[in-house]
Amino acid sequence: MNWPGSAEPMHKYNDIYYFTYSTGDTHLLAYATSKSPYGPFTYQGTFMEPVTGWTTHHSIVEFKEKWYLYYHDVELSGKTHLRNIKVRELKRTPDGKLELIKP
Repeated sequence: MNWPGSAEPMHKYNDIYYFTYSTGDTHLLAYATSKSPYGPFTYQGTFMEPVTGWTTHHSIVEFKEKWYLYYHDVELSGKTHLRNIKVRELKRTPDGKLELIKP
């Protein structure tokens, strides 16, 4: 599942599978976890507040033993068709929960 440069809506960290997704019209990023890639998954909450703009497409990748969240917004242009990419380190609490990101 995780190989260098991969970008998937699901990743594995410390034997736990994290399924991440956009909440749609509310523009939050949320996640659920499971011990199996086939589920069942348990909702864990949100891990990113809404971005500037109307969409929250994202990817999560591991690089050099750190995890990164890639996403886009319209902060620079102010126009929904002119998006800019952003990256933030994805951090976890000691119990494996994803820390809240405020773009």
